[in-house]
Amino acid sequence: MHNKHPVDAATAAASVAPATRPTFARRQLLAAAVTLPWLGTLGTAARAQEGALRIAQSTALTGPLGDLGSAMHQGAKAAFAGINAKGGVHGRPIELVTLDDAYEVPKALANVEKFLAERDTFALFNCMGTPMIDAMLPKVNESGIPFFAPFTGAQLSRVQGARNVFNIRASYADEAEKLVQHLSTIGITRIGIVYQNNAFGKEVFTAARQSMERLKLPGAIAVTVESNASDAGSAAAKLAGGNLEAIVIGLAGKPTLEFVKAFRGLQRGVTLYALSVMGTQATVKALGPDATGMAISQVVPLPSNVVMPVVRDFQAAWKASGATAEPSHLALEGYINARVFAEALHRAGRNPTRAGFIDATWNLKKWDLGGFEINASTPERNASRFVELTLVGRDGRFIR
Repeated sequence: MHNKHPVDAATAAASVAPATRPTFARRQLLAAAVTLPWLGTLGTAARAQEGALRIAQSTALTGPLGDLGSAMHQGAKAAFAGINAKGGVHGRPIELVTLDDAYEVPKALANVEKFLAERDTFALFNCMGTPMIDAMLPKVNESGIPFFAPFTGAQLSRVQGARNVFNIRASYADEAEKLVQHLSTIGITRIGIVYQNNAFGKEVFTAARQSMERLKLPGAIAVTVESNASDAGSAAAKLAGGNLEAIVIGLAGKPTLEFVKAFRGLQRGVTLYALSVMGTQATVKALGPDATGMAISQVVPLPSNVVMPVVRDFQAAWKASGATAEPSHLALEGYINARVFAEALHRAGRNPTRAGFIDATWNLKKWDLGGFEINASTPERNASRFVELTLVGRDGRFIR
């Protein structure tokens, strides 16, 4: 039912040649050029749009996780708009073409097949969703196209020897380990784990259990929840009766909402710890007061933490882009992904090939993007290990 809107209006506007863009868009580009001083390292004098390097993205702009995909997409566009305003990379603008897959595997596969059939598609960028990426990978690996910054923390995208697949965000295992380490540090030992009865949930559970074993913590009480959340209430009841101090939540989407509401209805004195996939504004809003006090791991910095240079750059780009939504972790993640892509493209030289670009990504060693480090090692490891904990305040905002 989403086929009528394969490309959002903002994306379509971004792909129009400069000569046909409205005056407002010109003003946005000029504003970006003035407010983003870091761009001087990437751009030269502006050239005509005909030389644009085209990258493609399939993501959810509508559907159950449309808020996630849209936020990341807007963050990436803000970064690319600023880069293009200063002449692009080696004088060549970057054109991001995005198709909506509504978080549906068949649509995502159709989008990728379309992109792969178009010879001017240089790379796939920031495609979203574990099920979608799992389905895309055989085609991606067969083609050899750069598959840059897929949005998943699952190990399935971290494939040994797959040099064309470049993961940035910390993995679900990294996040789970960070949560358990924090609990150990503050002396909490009575821990429960609730996890989704699918590959995602099992990865979280396995990582949390292994971390607890390394830290010599007592075994956790563990329960599962089906993806339709039909047993969320019974899982909550079991953990509520377990005399626990904290619960690690390996859930996403509806199971998160149903479990947290059910558990809070039974017990309110236990701190709940969740992963970044739970920590969207839409989920926090849906939970209302039940979200207050939850601890959530994040794989990028707090988007209001202007002490970090990368956040200041992001905020300037966000403002220059004309975005009206409040900056979010997901928007910052999209922005960071775009900046890293541009850096690798810069290192690939004036006439980049796919092979040269892939080599350049793996040469990003201990590169500091204003407080956010990229350290490429091997395809089975993500290039960022950044994980920090945030709390949900009474107003629904994230605080450190």
